[in-house]
Amino acid sequence: MFAVFQAGGHQYRVAKGDSLTIDFLEGKSEGDVVSFPNVMLVGGDKTSVGAPFVAGATVEGIVKKQGFNDKVLVFKFKRRKDYKRTRGHKQPVTTIEISDIKL
Repeated sequence: MFAVFQAGGHQYRVAKGDSLTIDFLEGKSEGDVVSFPNVMLVGGDKTSVGAPFVAGATVEGIVKKQGFNDKVLVFKFKRRKDYKRTRGHKQPVTTIEISDIKL
């Protein structure tokens, strides 16, 4: 069984036992159970498609890690003016493991 759910403006296709990295979930720590009620599709023996969401369906997961993505470097310059700037950004993310898909 698999599901497509929405979290943080992104859509993810998951199955039970999958691990994925999503946008940072504030107020959650490692080991917490999170629930995502915005399930758009549930597939398997019988497929349920929502309009836009499947009524009563939820995806549950366990927070495995709160951390940061790899650093992204931003480099700006203006030619012939001796102007150079380098900035870095590390996006906070949450890694979760899908524990259950309820229909």
